[in-house]
Amino acid sequence: MTNLDSKELIKRFHGFFDEHMRREIRQAIHKEDDVLPIDFFEISQYDHALGEELLERPIDVLEIINLTLKQFADDAESKSPIARLTTLPSTEYKLIRDIRSEDIGKLVLVEGIVIRKTDVRPQLTHLEYLCTNPDCTYSTERLRLPQTEEKMTTLKACPRCKAPIDIVKKIRVDSQGLLLGENPNHLDNSGDQPKRMNVLLQDDLVSPFKENRSNPGTEVYVIGLVKDINKQTRAGSDSVNFDLIIEGHYIDRSSSDLSEINLDKEDIDKIKELAANPDVYDMLTDNFAKAIYGNTRIKEALILQLFGGAPKIKGDGTKIRGDMHMLLIGDPGAAKSQMLKASTRIAPRSTFVSGKSATGAGLIAAVVKDELTGGWALEAGAMVLASGGLCCIDEMDKMSEEDTSSMHEALEQQTVSIAKANIRATLKCETTVLAAANPKHGRFDPYGDIGKQINFPPALISRFDLIFVLRDIPDKKLDGMIAEHILATNMDLSATIAELTPEFFKKYLAYAKATSSPVLTRPAIDLIKEFYVRIRSSGADEEGEAIKAVPMTARQLEAIVRMSEAYAKVKLKKLVEAEDAQKAIDMLMYCLERLGVMDKDGKMDIDKLTTGVTAGVRNQLKNILDIMDKLETELPEVKMDDICDMAEEKLKMTRRDVIKVVENLKKEGAIFEPRKNIYKTL
Repeated sequence: MTNLDSKELIKRFHGFFDEHMRREIRQAIHKEDDVLPIDFFEISQYDHALGEELLERPIDVLEIINLTLKQFADDAESKSPIARLTTLPSTEYKLIRDIRSEDIGKLVLVEGIVIRKTDVRPQLTHLEYLCTNPDCTYSTERLRLPQTEEKMTTLKACPRCKAPIDIVKKIRVDSQGLLLGENPNHLDNSGDQPKRMNVLLQDDLVSPFKENRSNPGTEVYVIGLVKDINKQTRAGSDSVNFDLIIEGHYIDRSSSDLSEINLDKEDIDKIKELAANPDVYDMLTDNFAKAIYGNTRIKEALILQLFGGAPKIKGDGTKIRGDMHMLLIGDPGAAKSQMLKASTRIAPRSTFVSGKSATGAGLIAAVVKDELTGGWALEAGAMVLASGGLCCIDEMDKMSEEDTSSMHEALEQQTVSIAKANIRATLKCETTVLAAANPKHGRFDPYGDIGKQINFPPALISRFDLIFVLRDIPDKKLDGMIAEHILATNMDLSATIAELTPEFFKKYLAYAKATSSPVLTRPAIDLIKEFYVRIRSSGADEEGEAIKAVPMTARQLEAIVRMSEAYAKVKLKKLVEAEDAQKAIDMLMYCLERLGVMDKDGKMDIDKLTTGVTAGVRNQLKNILDIMDKLETELPEVKMDDICDMAEEKLKMTRRDVIKVVENLKKEGAIFEPRKNIYKTL
């Protein structure tokens, strides 16, 4: 291809702008816009040679485009906008892992998730000099020195007359560094490690109006120039090795994963046919994690989680999440990890992390030192990167309480607030969380209280809509069926092939989320309200008890609403009917009944799960404290026998129960033991 000279390029681009973009240029100049978006395909369609020149030597041609725009601005005596290419041909699209040295100096189009983002800082682009020799041309005409290296380049003397020369102006632009990572869901091989690359944004690309396009966790596409940066040795000298970066030319948010899924008429017809089938829930459940035998209700709940409820924003701006969070707690070998993996295969966007290697910063966000700019940068964690999708956390019991506490805001408010190293930011974290864990001692004690074997803080537990217990209890009949299923799977791999493929599941999810946002009907509202009030009232029927049991809280009520909406969404309905609400209520009760939140009288007390202390236990603590207060007014010293005698007489408590309550009061700091067998209240 013969290179067109500068004059010819200016002439042709002037013709292009005059014929195709005169109105847009006039508006940009009149409004004093900083940017003029240009479609590459319009240039190529007007003059194929211009398109080829632009791809072959983009640095020179982009400069000529801006010079041509300056001519239009000079005619109008206004500031010239910067040309920004918003499209490139598919031949220039590259995965980050495929960028090589041959791409240096070329335009590329890459997609990825913003993992890290630095603060906006000024960067020097030019130095302007004036010569001290009055007879030199540069004494009146400024000499501009571009800054193209990492270190500032300066002049010691005038290049024309060798006289001393002074810096009269430093020209700076705002700049910002991004770390862009490949989307794992876009890789052909799910086992591949996503690659990363630094992206440098400057000028209008980091304006306050545009900066929120590139927050950590956001999926973006970038058009930019590939450049090389010289690495430094430990001694500080230039190395023979180089790093590749992308100098951003244009950046914008990518379309969401759901909208990227292509649906043809045949797919939509098949989805509608399945949604209209009365057995749609059973069909979806039977085809979910088909290699796992049983656990039908849990599989159904996992499918509901993927469909999710409908997010809502109140008049005061308060947001109610539509995402359902679930926790699977079970014995080793109960197929928890397989269920998590099955969900990640179906979810259009997902991340999978292990609690063994996860920290709070790795899950949420961290502030780290950026190598490109040298400043502090905000790096998104797994939950932020999965925003708009699913985050699976396996072996969450291996995480420390300090690390899990960082999840509280992300789970309920669906935002992440960071205030570290002079960085203050709030990141979007609209993520559905599916977690799995083992019980406190590795395996459930069949004779112990289930609630006491769930080793998580109450504040974290309360944020999960559903918590399922998976127990490995020997059962001759069930064990035989599980063994038959596993052995048949190993003998004939085709036996586990689902009729509904993961690809179809993704299409079903995409279509349901795009077309169905069901609203509660009056019968559904009345049914949920009646159930909630009835269950809540059951805790107020206990006569003579100072502290009443709390069978259910508003969080369980919201969980019922989300599940009702998910049941309706599966059938692509616009309205949530009473039958959907009843299914949601049944699912919640199935879950709670197996969590051991019932007391010995068969009454429900949600505090048994969320705080580990039931209303009955709290009443015992209060009653024993009242007894001790009374004894302290009657006796000089209160002994254990005195407490036990009065508790047995007034409360009908056994000595063993009294001793247990006294020990709990000591642990809480409500009473103390100054001498052996002598007790005092605080």
